[in-house]
Amino acid sequence: MRNEGIACGDDISLCRCDLWSPVCSDTLIYYKKEVIIMIKAMNISYEIGDKLYLNITNKCPCNCTFCIRHNGDGAYGSDPLWLEHQPTAEEVIDDIKKRDLDSYKEIIFCGYGEPTCELEILKETAKYIKSVTKTPIRINTNGLSDLINKRETPAEFKGLVDIISISLNASDAKAYDEITRPSFKGVNCFEEMLSFAKRVKEFVPEVMLTVVDIIGEEEIKKSQAVADSVGIHLRVREYVD
Repeated sequence: MRNEGIACGDDISLCRCDLWSPVCSDTLIYYKKEVIIMIKAMNISYEIGDKLYLNITNKCPCNCTFCIRHNGDGAYGSDPLWLEHQPTAEEVIDDIKKRDLDSYKEIIFCGYGEPTCELEILKETAKYIKSVTKTPIRINTNGLSDLINKRETPAEFKGLVDIISISLNASDAKAYDEITRPSFKGVNCFEEMLSFAKRVKEFVPEVMLTVVDIIGEEEIKKSQAVADSVGIHLRVREYVD
């Protein structure tokens, strides 16, 4: 089932409410002063190629300039990823029980939100996945889990996650804030993200930093130097509009 919802915010911040619901005034998102109508559904898991993606929340403390959420309702041809309500761990697990988890190359926590905004759901789901399949688990994250959850979180991923991919996005704090537009004020989110990346290496077998290719060759070179300085592999992602 699908229905229409309205999302809102301005060019520097997105709605922080729990649900994208027409009954909440905070759910209207004005992006560049345009009201964007979103198609909502309960597509928790979706396939891209030989990988399974898990869309466990629409919450996110950032409003990245290149975010695909500005351009449509889904990713890479998927059905709408705006959720009708915040799913519980039970709903997420019930959804993926319908899938043959052994058939995928990877299972990835990545959708229309920051997965660590629902860290307990993420952990419970990952624990279930680990109990039924050997398919590797990856998290695509902005690396701000500690700020989001107001505690140190790297150790909580031990034994539950095989790969963490962290959005570096830029080579310094100023550029990072301009591109990522985080909601945390008075905090150096760039340094918080790098600190998380360095610490989570102790608990997760593979950690990578990523940038999108639209930042330009010079900024990519500078980002590579940042990644090298913390001993983490840098992956350059292709921008998809």
